Amino acid sequence: MAATTALTESDVSLTPLVISRLGLISYSEALDLQRKVHSNVVTGSAQNTFFLLEHPDVYTAGKRTIESERPQDGTPVIDVDRGGKITWHGPGQLVGYPIVKLAKPSELVGFVRELENGLIEVCKELGIPAFQIAGRTGIWVGLPRLERKIAAIGIRVASGVSMHGFAINVNPNLSAFDRIIPCGIVDVTVTSISQELKKDVSVNQILPIVEKHISQSLAKVSA
Repeated sequence: MAATTALTESDVSLTPLVISRLGLISYSEALDLQRKVHSNVVTGSAQNTFFLLEHPDVYTAGKRTIESERPQDGTPVIDVDRGGKITWHGPGQLVGYPIVKLAKPSELVGFVRELENGLIEVCKELGIPAFQIAGRTGIWVGLPRLERKIAAIGIRVASGVSMHGFAINVNPNLSAFDRIIPCGIVDVTVTSISQELKKDVSVNQILPIVEKHISQSLAKVSA
């Protein structure tokens, strides 16, 4: 059952943010919900909303995905209208969909960088040094030239309101990434919070940490 709270980020923005924990929900159902809420945020009949959830196993492909990056065994892929390329979602991966009216909707890169900053803070609180790489969207850990990707981002902005979002690997079955070229990066290695900490960490354990830091990031960019 979804849990919903309303937060006000008084130190950065007075714009309310409704946070909904949706649990495990199919990609198609979540996409329909995103589109409905997006339309309502555009018209002003809904407040800025932040969905947190997990998906059953699914591959999704952004607009820049090319054929060679897809599974070569006929595994179904859902094509979506977000930025980025192909990725996998599944249990053990926390997905966040911020549907917010942006203060500067034309500055998409700045919005993505702010989400990355929030995810870096999540990792920092967990004791994982994480960072950005110039020219590559997402969050990375590890040594130079041996970087591992721990979180991916793919965003769409329409009528000044964002949709789609990020996915951070908590304790998923990472072998699902072996069937694709994640985010279109040939040499990428994917990791998770549990793998980096060398202990089991659950999605429920990091939910409040992600809520806190991403809410702060969204407060800096929302209208």
